[in-house]
Amino acid sequence: MRLSSISTRYPVSPWSTPALVLFAIAITFVITAGPILLAGANPIAAYAEFVVIPLTSQFTLLEVLVSATPILFTGAAVAIAFRAGYWNIGAEGQLLLGAIAAAGVGTTVGDLPGIVALPAMLLGGAIAGAAWALLPALLRVRFGIDEVVTTLLLNPVALLLVNGLLHGPWRDPVTGFPESPRIAASAEFPALIDRSRLHLGFVIALVVIATAWYVIARTPAGLRLRAAGLSPHGARFAGINVSRTLIVAALASGAIAGLAGVSEVAGIQHRLTSGLSPGYGYTGIVVATLGTLTMGGVVLAALFLGDLTVGASTAARSLGIPSQLGAVVQGVLLLTVVALLTLRRGNSSRPVDAGPPAGESAEHEPAPTEGAVT
Repeated sequence: MRLSSISTRYPVSPWSTPALVLFAIAITFVITAGPILLAGANPIAAYAEFVVIPLTSQFTLLEVLVSATPILFTGAAVAIAFRAGYWNIGAEGQLLLGAIAAAGVGTTVGDLPGIVALPAMLLGGAIAGAAWALLPALLRVRFGIDEVVTTLLLNPVALLLVNGLLHGPWRDPVTGFPESPRIAASAEFPALIDRSRLHLGFVIALVVIATAWYVIARTPAGLRLRAAGLSPHGARFAGINVSRTLIVAALASGAIAGLAGVSEVAGIQHRLTSGLSPGYGYTGIVVATLGTLTMGGVVLAALFLGDLTVGASTAARSLGIPSQLGAVVQGVLLLTVVALLTLRRGNSSRPVDAGPPAGESAEHEPAPTEGAVT
């Protein structure tokens, strides 16, 4: 065994990660004060509009939850894949495939009751998202092809598929607009609160996240997933089938991202449109990173970004600043968190030895047979 693999770990407080994220938020506000000043607004007033004002009325608070719903799904999807060491950048495409499936099922269920139509849409969207995630996963485990590239490249393919359907066989025959016909009423998610856009998808997202937390933290499957993400070589040595674990994680990630598409079709749009997702799959990467790949962190990060999204719209109206500043704040926040996490990871371990003396060969460990433990 090479001595270079041995390192001294310094203890990390369980409160260090939340504190780090809060520190990153403070740094982000300092950095983005410049663009806000250039836009002609007071940074303190802008941050109050971004963060505080959306929480002061029932309408805007519910809109925060509506904005957070799709990125709860995509954030959880990305976090599951990343925890397994599978870098799924394709949640956007998987969401779109889920939306296609939801629109297809929703327009064919006819007069079936909601107790049948809604599960059918959810199942169809999950299967479609998982199927879209399968090919990159197989290319990764069979041929070693980087999944960052393959999952990312499939996103525009999914969007082209949506546009092809909307400008072709699924164009609304009544209006002629490039959008699918409206789904059946029984396939629409019911509103949770009267006269609001908050719908059943928000509850489903929380249930999915709670289930994912339990599986990852309390089951053998979750232990295998975490082991594969932390150290693939160590996991193989322990007899874990890392390839199978990666495929399962990729399919679960794709299925959850597909549910995000179902949520948008059944809860908000009630049809398939080309503008269904303004980039929820990519925002899910931000949410998963801010949440440090934990399900509780995903919930908090999604609610915070939902708050920023609604706040950016209110700030644009009240202060006359571009609504795109909200996206600038999100981007700077992501880069800041990643930088601080990288610095902490580098400082939390110190190598003990650089390796064997010159001229001596390292001792080779026998390669275990994969799949010995299931």
